[in-house]
Amino acid sequence: MMSSENKGTAARPVGECVGRLPEEDEQKDVFVVGLDTASNVDLTPQIPIRRKPRASFSGFSHAVSDLRTLPKRMSSQRKNPVVANDTIHNDLNYIHPTMQSAEKEYIDEPSIWDQGSRLPPQPKAPGWLRRCVSTTFRHRRRTFDTPSRPATAKWAQNDTFFIPAPAIGTSPPTLPENCTSGSAARAAAAAQNEMLDYLRKHKRDQKNRKVRGDGESGVDPFRELPRELFTHILSYLDAPSLISSELVSRQWHSSATDPLVWKQIFHSNFRPQTQTIPENSSDFQVGGRGLGNERPDQDWKRMWKVRKALHQRWTDNHAAAIYLEGHYDSVYCVQFDEDKILTGSRDRTVRIWDARTYRCTKILGVSSRSSPVPLPPLARNSGPRPFTKLFSQQFKIEAESMAKPPLYHVGSILCLQYDDDIMITGSSDRTCIVWDIKADWKPIRRVRYHNAGVLDICFDKKHVVSCSKDTSVCLWDRQTGEQIHRLGGHRGPVNAVQLRGNLAVSASGDGVAKLWNLVSGSCVKEFPSKNRGMACVEFSPDSLTIFAGGNDQVIYQFDASTGEMHREFKGHSGLVRSLHLDSANGRVVSGSYDTSVRVYDIRTGNSIVDFTGWTTSWILSAKLDYRRIIATSQDGRAVVIDFGYDLPGTELLERHSKPSISSVSEDVARLKADD
Repeated sequence: MMSSENKGTAARPVGECVGRLPEEDEQKDVFVVGLDTASNVDLTPQIPIRRKPRASFSGFSHAVSDLRTLPKRMSSQRKNPVVANDTIHNDLNYIHPTMQSAEKEYIDEPSIWDQGSRLPPQPKAPGWLRRCVSTTFRHRRRTFDTPSRPATAKWAQNDTFFIPAPAIGTSPPTLPENCTSGSAARAAAAAQNEMLDYLRKHKRDQKNRKVRGDGESGVDPFRELPRELFTHILSYLDAPSLISSELVSRQWHSSATDPLVWKQIFHSNFRPQTQTIPENSSDFQVGGRGLGNERPDQDWKRMWKVRKALHQRWTDNHAAAIYLEGHYDSVYCVQFDEDKILTGSRDRTVRIWDARTYRCTKILGVSSRSSPVPLPPLARNSGPRPFTKLFSQQFKIEAESMAKPPLYHVGSILCLQYDDDIMITGSSDRTCIVWDIKADWKPIRRVRYHNAGVLDICFDKKHVVSCSKDTSVCLWDRQTGEQIHRLGGHRGPVNAVQLRGNLAVSASGDGVAKLWNLVSGSCVKEFPSKNRGMACVEFSPDSLTIFAGGNDQVIYQFDASTGEMHREFKGHSGLVRSLHLDSANGRVVSGSYDTSVRVYDIRTGNSIVDFTGWTTSWILSAKLDYRRIIATSQDGRAVVIDFGYDLPGTELLERHSKPSISSVSEDVARLKADD
C-alpha cells in the first residue's frame, strides 16, 4: 500500500507541472510532455543553466579571479587524484559562482531527487574555461623555486597591472585587468618561461663561479683587471689593509706581497715628504736615513715591519746604552752616520769610531794628556733605564805613537762638521782646520778669522759660517778659505749657528736669535727669548722653522717668515745646551745640564723620550736619526742610545747593506744593568 504522499504524487496526470522556478520566474513552467508514468524513463527534471553567450576564449574579463586560483586547485587535484569511476576531469566540472545560487534554490525545495538513487548530472564548466586550462597552463608541469619578487620592480609597486607579469614560484602569472584577447595569456606564459630560463642560467653561473667576489657586486677585480693595474691599486692601501687582503685568495696573496706594492707602502710611511731645499745645501747627513737600498731583491715588507718595531721601541723608551770610553776629558761635540761616529773633546783630539763594532779606529790630533782620567761610575737613574749596557774597552791605537801631524789644534775641539769630502773643526785656539776625508783625513788648511774660541761651525757646498765667543759671525768661501762677510750685531757670545742657502741663523748669550741675509750681510729678523740667553739653535731644511733653547730651560719654535713663536717645548730643569732636528722623522732632540736627553714630536709638541741620568754629568751635545741617539757628556763619555739593538732585520735599513751585528764584537764588554 502506498502512502498518501506517494499516492498524491503518482496520481498526477501526465503533463502536470512537477516543479517551479523561483518566484521571480513564476510565470514560466517546465513540463514533462508525452511520457507515461509506467515507462522506464528517467523523469529527473533537467535544470536549465543560465549562461551568458561566449563567442570565444577571448571574452573572460570578469572571470580573471577564477583563472588566478585555477593552478592552486589543479595542484591540489594532482596531489589527491580521483578514483577510476569518478569524473576524469574534475577541474572541468567546475560550477561557475553565478550558477551556485540557482542550484541551491532547487536543492532546498523537496523534489523527486530525494527518492532516486542517482545524483543529478552536474553542469560542465564554461567552454572558455576548458580551453584556457588546456591551452595555457596544463602544458607546464615542472615548477621551480624562485626568489621573492624584488621590491624595486616596476610591476611590483602598483596594484593595477597593464602588462603581463611572470609567476612567482607556483603562483599563476599576473594578467592584465583589461585584457580582451588570448594574446595576453600567451604573453604572460612567455614572460614566465623567460624568467625561469634566466633564473636557471643565473643559478648555473653562480655555481660555476669559483670566487665569490667583493660581496657587493659579485665581481673579483683580480679576474677583471690586468695584474699590473690591480697591483697598482693595492699600493694605495695602508699596510694593515694590505696584510688583510693577502688572506682573500692565492691570487690576491700573490699581488699583495709583490715587492713593488710594499715599496710604495714603505716609502709612503717613512720617506720624508718633498721639501724645498736650498740649492747650495750640503750633502752631509747626521745618522742614517733608514731607507735601505734600491736593489731588485729588497724585502720591502720586512723593512716596513722593522721600522714599525723601531717606532714602537721609541714609544716604549726601550733602548740599549752603549758607552764609548776613550777620551781623556769632556766630549764637546759629535756627528755620525751609518758607518762611523766622530767625537771632539777637550783633550784636543777627534776620535773616529766604528758605528757597528764601537771600536775607535783613528785619532786626529795630539792629546793634551798622556793618560786617561778615571771615569766616575754610573749612578742609578729614576726614569727609564736601558735594557742592557755595553762599554767599549780601552786599547792602544797605533796612531798615538806616530809623529805629530803637520796641522792640529792646540785647544779644545769645541765643534765639528763633515760631509763626503771634508771635515771642518773649530777650537778654543781661535782657529778652524779643514781636513780632507778622501786623503785619509789629512789636514789641508787652517783658517783664523776670530779673536776668541770658535764655538760652532756650519757649511754647505759653497760657504762656511763660523761663530765665536767674540760676538761675531764670519762667512768665508769653502774652496779658497777667503772671508766674505763679518756679521756683527750680537751683544754676547754667539753660541750656535746654522746655514740654509743664502740664509743663516745665529743664537747668542744676549737672548736673541738673528736671521741673516748672506748676500747683503744684513740682519733680516730677530727672535728674542722670554728670559735670559740662548745656547743652541736649529734651522729646518726648508728654511721655514727655527728652534732655539738656552738658559730659561725652554725650547722655542719660531716661524722664520713672520717671526712669531708657535710653540714652547718644556720639560728640562737646566740649561738647554744642544738641539738637533730630524725633520725626516718629525723629531727634535735636546741635551741639557740636568743630565737628561729629551725627544719631542715637532708636529704635536709632546715629549716622546726622556732619558735622565744615563750619564754622570752635563749633556754637551746630542744628535739622532731614525734608530739611535748619540749624546756626549762632560764626564768624558759618549753614550749611544740604540733602539735597534738586538732587533732582527735592521741591516736591511742601512744604505751600504753591510751585514748586521746583533752584538758588539770582541772589543766590547757586556754588562747587565743593575736592578
